[in-house]
Amino acid sequence: MSRLFEELARARTPIGEISLRRRLEPELQVDVWEVQLGDEFLMSSLFTTGERALAELGLAATPGDQPGSLDVVVGGLGLGYTAVEALADSRVRSLRVVDALAEVIDWHRRGLVPLGPELTGDSRCELVHGNFFELVAAGLPFEGRPDRFHAILVDIDHSPRHLLHPDNAGFYEPAGLRHLAAQLHPGGVFALWSNDAPDEEFVAVLRGVFAGAEAKIVSFPNFYSGRTADSTIYVATT
Repeated sequence: MSRLFEELARARTPIGEISLRRRLEPELQVDVWEVQLGDEFLMSSLFTTGERALAELGLAATPGDQPGSLDVVVGGLGLGYTAVEALADSRVRSLRVVDALAEVIDWHRRGLVPLGPELTGDSRCELVHGNFFELVAAGLPFEGRPDRFHAILVDIDHSPRHLLHPDNAGFYEPAGLRHLAAQLHPGGVFALWSNDAPDEEFVAVLRGVFAGAEAKIVSFPNFYSGRTADSTIYVATT
């Protein structure tokens, strides 16, 4: 059990000052890891249902049942819950997890976050420092990459409309999504986490690029409000 509050890391980044802290949640008596960008909370280890559902729903839609047969990309490392959920699928042969902030990757390599040792200790997993959106536009030029990927799972912006940086907007438009779809095998899956309610206009954009797309609502209890909270997972198939 940690002390009541401890700041584990802080750094200035191109998108603002980011900090990692660990604190004791007194009512639950559990340690909570939180990431903050400036004054805005980005993520918490207390609420991980949406991050895990991104991998679960995305990979559930990915065809094939042979162990060690899938090559997967995750855009956005965060606290690592999407990546760990993906690695739990025995079909995953390789997993590349891209994050624009070297500091976040360093947290995992130094074991400052709970899932760091699990990710860095799995030979299937590679943590990649880079701008995910720029890498997609460039054709995901990873060293030793396969011809195409079976699934690309993305959790970076708050939603297709609520962006961390305005430069990301083009990714959610038809041309940007076509660049991504070109990196997927036929039948491959693009899945996206969103903190907002389902956006039917964005679903229509997805359906204009992919063979099929739907928005799935994921609900989870919010300890602080005493109510159920929702997030959205978009799942599109080539």
